[in-house]
Amino acid sequence: MLLTAFWFFASLMILFGLSVVLLRNPVSCAMSLVLCFISLAALFVTLDATFIGIIQVLVYAGAVMVLFLFIIMLLDLKAEKSRRLNVGATLGGTLVVAGFLALLVRVIHSLPSLSEPLPELPASQASDVKMIGFTLFHSFGLPFEVVGVLLLSATVGVVVLSRKSLR
Repeated sequence: MLLTAFWFFASLMILFGLSVVLLRNPVSCAMSLVLCFISLAALFVTLDATFIGIIQVLVYAGAVMVLFLFIIMLLDLKAEKSRRLNVGATLGGTLVVAGFLALLVRVIHSLPSLSEPLPELPASQASDVKMIGFTLFHSFGLPFEVVGVLLLSATVGVVVLSRKSLR
């Protein structure tokens, strides 16, 4: 049952990821990205990473996407107009995707351990939240702070760019 749910949510995630790229309306793209994040959270839950799934919904599908939608609405972006198809870029992109898929299939088939069942994980003495917090603040304190400053500067930049001139 879990394997069926995993493949269902994985295919939903791929479908919504493609719609993020292919849709022309920015609001529709953002909403597809929200559904992609929710599908990713469901994948984490099927992999017994419940805390990461909940944080995925709260932080990314909630806070970050609300900020993105606010920015899209603030900038009053319109739907992108259709353009003529660039044959060279389309052919190049298709070749890159085909090469990546061929390489991915080759790597997957070269790993014999993928057909073996995984051993059961030992029961942990500490909770997931404690271990994630310890790893985040002990090993990755500086990158955590850098991401915070980056998000703050991006928010300030958007507000400055979207402000109407006072002339």
